[in-house]
Order: sequence, then C-alpha cells, then structure tokens
Amino acid sequence: MEYQIAADSLKDRVILVTGAGEGIGRQAAISYAAHGATVILLGRTVAKLEAVYDEIEALGYPQPAIIPLDLMGATKQNYLDMAETIEGQFGHLDGVLHNAGLLGVLSPFDQLGEDTFDEVMQVNVKAQFLMTQALMPLVKKAKDGRIIFTSSSVGHQGRAFWGAYAISKFATEGMMQVLADELSNTHVRVNAINPGGTRTGMRAKAFPAEDASLLKTPEDIIPLYLYLMGPESKDVHGQCIDAQPKRKPGPAGAES
Repeated sequence: MEYQIAADSLKDRVILVTGAGEGIGRQAAISYAAHGATVILLGRTVAKLEAVYDEIEALGYPQPAIIPLDLMGATKQNYLDMAETIEGQFGHLDGVLHNAGLLGVLSPFDQLGEDTFDEVMQVNVKAQFLMTQALMPLVKKAKDGRIIFTSSSVGHQGRAFWGAYAISKFATEGMMQVLADELSNTHVRVNAINPGGTRTGMRAKAFPAEDASLLKTPEDIIPLYLYLMGPESKDVHGQCIDAQPKRKPGPAGAES
C-alpha cells in the first residue's frame, strides 16, 4: 500500500520520538520535521541527539528539542517531570513514537539470563507503559493525538532463540490493543508498526552475517510512520501494520 501524506500535514504539531539518535528514530524525527512538526528528540546518547538536532536545524525545519533520558534507569517521576516540562514549553503534545528498544541476547529459552530478561522488559515494555501513562493527559488534549508503538514479526509469531525480545513485543502489541480499546471513543489513535528487516544497528547485531545492502533503509519505510502520525490516519486504530508486507503469490507463483 502506498501511504500518502500532505507536505504540511504535521504543521504546528509537537511529536516526541524515542530512540531518536539513530536508525528508524532518527529518520522518523527528520521526516516529521520535514512535514512541519516540532520534534522532541529523546534518547540516551546526547551526542547522537545533538547531531540529529543540528541536521534538522540545517535543513530549515522547525527547531527541535532534546530530552536526554536512559529508559533503563528512568523512574515514574522522571516521566511525570518530562510531561510537565513538555506542557510548560509547548502547551500540548500531538504524537508519541515509541521507537527505542533493546534487543538483549538471542539464546535458547532455558539459557536466557534473568538480568537480560529484566533489562529487555524494562526498556521495551515498562518504560513505554510509564511514559505513556505520564503523557496521556497531554496527548488527550491534542486535536487528534497519535501514539505509535514498535512491534516486530516475532511479536506476531514467537520464534526460537528470540526469547525476551519476542516476549516484549507480544507485550507491546497487547499494551497497544488495550490502550486503543480504552481510547476508541476519543480523538486519540493508537497503533503499532512492525518495521520488518531494516538497515539498522539493531538488525546488524541480530544478523551479523546478513548482507545489509539487501535490506530496506529507514527512509524506505518511513511513509507508514508519517501516515500513522498524521490526520490522514484518523480511521486507523488498534492495528499493528507491517511496514514491509509480504506479497502474496499470484498466478503461476508470481508475486502480486
């Protein structure tokens, strides 16, 4: 499906992007800014966030903001303080892209360490739960708020050795569905994206022998991220959408 969004579709919107220092988060932040949004860059490495900030400024897009935060150690109070800061500076928050994630260690289930499990669940599930709770009042105030979670194909169908990461993505999709159902009678739209195999650092860590040149780049899959964050997606709610849907075989085995 081709996702279409107007050039100024995100004008005057304030959008928070987690994991904004690299990969898909970086590209989403730049693309949101290109469509008129004021982007809040959240991540753990200040130098990476500053590089994205500088790139957005150099392109002449709306001036972004930076929130350095390590999701591993952040507390509920950190998120409440963050929400207060955003409200004080911008007055509203139109969208949240939960992009930050931790891969952990790929290993057999019976060899998965408790520490690894806890770390992955902390970053991929609990941090997003607490952050969303804290930001909900602000997003509800928006004309048509958007919350986007990040899932994975291993969050649809469990796969051997993907352990904590797969479990965390099942939890993420469940959280998205619960929240979407609760907000079904509001102007807030809640969805998730499965980016698929994409040329990122996390993908390289999971598949070190893979030829990265064969993968889609973050820029290739960004139209879906733009569509779900903009007004064009007002009728899409409670879904997890594949950014790289597998094509069904057509006649004589040809792909359609």
